[in-house]
Amino acid sequence: MKEVRNGKSSFFDGGLLQLIGWTILGFIITVFSFGILYPWAVVMVYGWKINHTVVDGHRMKFNGTAIGLFGNWIKWLILTIITLGIYGFWVNIKLIDWKASHTYLIN
Repeated sequence: MKEVRNGKSSFFDGGLLQLIGWTILGFIITVFSFGILYPWAVVMVYGWKINHTVVDGHRMKFNGTAIGLFGNWIKWLILTIITLGIYGFWVNIKLIDWKASHTYLIN
């Protein structure tokens, strides 16, 4: 049941089979590229999730690109190596921040 507030609803309209397909494709691409194409898999799966989400009657949109994430991913990898792994604790936060900065509402 969709929750309605002030005449606006929030919901997710993606399907389970689509999610499974995108997730498996992302996994396969990551494994066969030895992790090099992981940013593409992240953008593909996260973009699918966001683009199928509606919040308070406004559809969400993701405009991040794999090339944009790849540049950051290389930078974060170098910083993790230079700091002997310490920066690795911040990589997940940086990834969440990158995703949020490329997510917005339309309508």
